Amino acid sequence: MGADRQDIGADQTDRPEEDALPRVRDVLSVDALQRGAPEVLVGGEALDARVRWVHVSDSDQVADLLDGGELLLTTAAGWAGADAALHDLADRLAGAGVAGVVIELGTRFTVAPPAFIAACRARGLALIALERVVKFVTVTEAVHRRIISGQLEALQERQRLHELFTGLSLRGAPADVVVHETARVLDAPIVLETPGREVVTAEVRDVRASDVLTGWAARSRSDVELLTVPVQARGVRWGALVALPGAQHPAGALTVLELAATALAFARLADGPTAWEVLPARDLVQAIAGGGHSGDADVAARMAAAGLPVVGRTLGVLVVPRAQPGQVQRLVEALTATDARNADADTRAMGAVHDGDGMVLVSARRELSSTQISAAAAGLPTGLAIGTPASTVAELLASVRPARLLAARLGPAEVRRVDDRPLTRLVTELGGDHRLQEHSERMLAPLIRFDEQHGGDLLRVLRAVVVHPGSRTAAAASSHLSRSVFYQRLTLISDLLDADLDDGETLAALHLAVLTLPVR
Repeated sequence: MGADRQDIGADQTDRPEEDALPRVRDVLSVDALQRGAPEVLVGGEALDARVRWVHVSDSDQVADLLDGGELLLTTAAGWAGADAALHDLADRLAGAGVAGVVIELGTRFTVAPPAFIAACRARGLALIALERVVKFVTVTEAVHRRIISGQLEALQERQRLHELFTGLSLRGAPADVVVHETARVLDAPIVLETPGREVVTAEVRDVRASDVLTGWAARSRSDVELLTVPVQARGVRWGALVALPGAQHPAGALTVLELAATALAFARLADGPTAWEVLPARDLVQAIAGGGHSGDADVAARMAAAGLPVVGRTLGVLVVPRAQPGQVQRLVEALTATDARNADADTRAMGAVHDGDGMVLVSARRELSSTQISAAAAGLPTGLAIGTPASTVAELLASVRPARLLAARLGPAEVRRVDDRPLTRLVTELGGDHRLQEHSERMLAPLIRFDEQHGGDLLRVLRAVVVHPGSRTAAAASSHLSRSVFYQRLTLISDLLDADLDDGETLAALHLAVLTLPVR
């Protein structure tokens, strides 16, 4: 890529063959030139100039015959020796866009003129001296073969790219798949951003997400090494596709991005705006819940880039068991809707379904209120688990597993905070301990067998008892049973378990077993 960032508009064109052209430094490795024992007198960045053609001339008026991009081979036989003339020659060659000068010593100069070296260095013009005589025609043929071979490879690669991205468009590939393929082709991180520079989706390849996405909005505005192509159609710009520096590509990075941006534009027209809206949440939830991140800094960068600030905020996670995408979206809308009545709340949320459960991530100026929780839980048929409020990303990540474990134990429409009751939190944090599972199965096995054989509700009744240990009336109401039927169930439970349900230690052990057992 070039040194300056390129933001390509619809009225701009590119020379796709440029990236396929060899650089001056590449030409130096050609065997025919190596036979002349080349010595680089002016190198550095000047050696990165692209060589479009090779021109042989000994005239000091050759600059008038060049179009730019030529590598000049010369014995300097027709050059004047005065310093001023050499300075003028270097200026004219650089002005003509010459890629570099290869001067064969011995015919006109035994050593390269210091004045010409200084002038080339001042103009950033590559200068190479040959200590031995070479056949310029051999050098020309070798370099031209390399140029033509590179152009052919570029044409073939552009055809492959056209087939790749056309195929993605015809198959209706979503934006994240297109971005993934673009990153694979360029072997570089690729970011799809909105006009407001929030990240829609990103493929960071082997780089840490924090190295790519930290401070993304500012980086997108100012980093000159980024290559950017708009994603637009019908006069509407939906965002931009941004490539970070990577390996050179035969067809040119710009060509790849333009084809990818076209595929993204077709997908956007076909799928509508909602296709992009769900991607940031899905990627973020997948990274956090699925462990697809490299640590706190990685998650913090992803959250901030997606529009969930983390510094000076209260962070949280809510989990809806067995959720549908529409339920998760309504939950997000409900959490943020209260901001219309309280501008200081600044609650931001996004969520997606992962492994069958809905997960919503929240960033707010303060902890979610009971009003927000109640509004969010309204209409959820499968319950809602609220994780421990966090002030750091590390605390947020630590709160995810207990919230997911709690969600798995919720009854229909049950809303529960992980911090509501100490025993619940202990069970959720130790939910994977096999000893806890064995305790639950051992204590409750008679009830489980009875319910399975008779279609009974003894486990549901026992849950009500341990949730309301001090009030049989409340437990009966929670079970939706009459008091007489409820007490019949208690007698049967006591007989099957051979346990005294009025004994505090027994009730505590049963409560632990019930909490450990997933909701059936």
